[in-house]
Amino acid sequence: MERPPPTLLGALKLSDYMYNPPTEPGVVRRSARLGTSRLNGAGAHARLPPPSPSPSPTPKQSSRPSPSSIQKKRLISDRPDFRSSTPKKRKPTSPHFDMEDDASSSSSPSSLTERTQSPRSQSPRKRSRPSSGYAPPSTYAHLPALPDAIAPNLLVLFVGLNPGIETARTGHAYAHPTNLFWRLLYSSGVTPRLCSATEDRHMPELYSLGLTNIVSRPSRNGAELSKSEMDAGVDILHDKVRRWRPECVCIVGKSIWESLWRVRHGRSIKKDEFKYGWQDSTENMGVGEVADHERADGVTYKEDSRGDKEGWNGAPVFVASSTSGLAATLKPAEKEAIWRELGSWVEQRRSEREGSKKG
Repeated sequence: MERPPPTLLGALKLSDYMYNPPTEPGVVRRSARLGTSRLNGAGAHARLPPPSPSPSPTPKQSSRPSPSSIQKKRLISDRPDFRSSTPKKRKPTSPHFDMEDDASSSSSPSSLTERTQSPRSQSPRKRSRPSSGYAPPSTYAHLPALPDAIAPNLLVLFVGLNPGIETARTGHAYAHPTNLFWRLLYSSGVTPRLCSATEDRHMPELYSLGLTNIVSRPSRNGAELSKSEMDAGVDILHDKVRRWRPECVCIVGKSIWESLWRVRHGRSIKKDEFKYGWQDSTENMGVGEVADHERADGVTYKEDSRGDKEGWNGAPVFVASSTSGLAATLKPAEKEAIWRELGSWVEQRRSEREGSKKG
C-alpha cells in the first residue's frame, strides 16, 4: 500500500529540519513553524505580517589562516627592523650554572634562585681550575730547575718544599707575589732590610743565609707531590746539612717536617708531638762524618780542629710556618710570633759574629 503524498502542513514541518544556506549575509531565514501556528489560528488563507529583522550572528571565522595572510606575515618578518611580539621560550637551565654567563643576565627572582641553588656559581675561580692532585714530574718538565743558594759558614739554611710555578719561571726563590717569605725575614729580624726574590743568590754572602728545597722539581702546589718523593728528599737534605754544616736549619712548613719525622722514626708524627719553633737536640740534622770527597771548600769541620769525630752534633732544627699564600691555618699574628723567635736568635748570633771579628 503506497503512502499518501505529504500534506501542506507536513511539508512545512519537514522544512524546519532541512538546511538552507542564507542567500545574503546577515539575513536569517525564518522558520515556517511560526507561520504554521499562525495559519492554524487565523486560517489557511490569512496573510502573515512581515517578520521583524533580527540581528544576524557573527559568522565563525576559520582558525586556519588564509594564504594571503601567511604571505603578508612573511613579508613583514623579512624586514630588518622587525621584532616579534611573541616572547621567546626560555631555554631550560643546566644544573651546572655558569657564573660568567650569568653575569650579564637579569637579576630576576628566578635567576637569583638559580644562582643560589647552583653549587658551581658560588666559586667561579675554583671552578676554572682543575682539581688539585698528584702531578707527575713530566707535567712541569719544561720548567727549569732552581739551583740551591748554599755557601760555607751559614747562620741558617732555609728548607722549602719545592719551587712553585712562578719561582721556576723567574728562576728566583719564593718569587710569587703572595708568598710571605721575604717579608717575614725582614719583619722577624732575620734580615736587616726587606730583600726581594731577585737577591736569593746573594743571601749567603750578604747575610749568611742559605736556600734549598726538600723536592727539587717544580709544581703548582704541595698536593701535586707524592709522599714517596718527599721522603726520598730527606736523605739528600741530610747530606747537604752534613756537608755544609750551617749553624741551624729552618724548616719552612709543617709538611716538610712531617716527612723528616716519618723517615727518621718510621711513622707519622702525632698531633701532640708536633710543635713550631726549636726542636729537641735529638732531631738535629746532618749528624755524621763527611767523606773527604764530599767536603766543601771553606767549611770548617770541627772534628778536624778538635781531633774528635764527635765534634759535630748536627744542626739544630727550627720549624717555621709555611710562607705560601695558600697556607691559611695560622693567623698573621701567629706566623709573626713564630718567625720572630728565629729572628731573635739570628740577631744575637750575627752580633756575636761581628764582635768576634772586631776582637
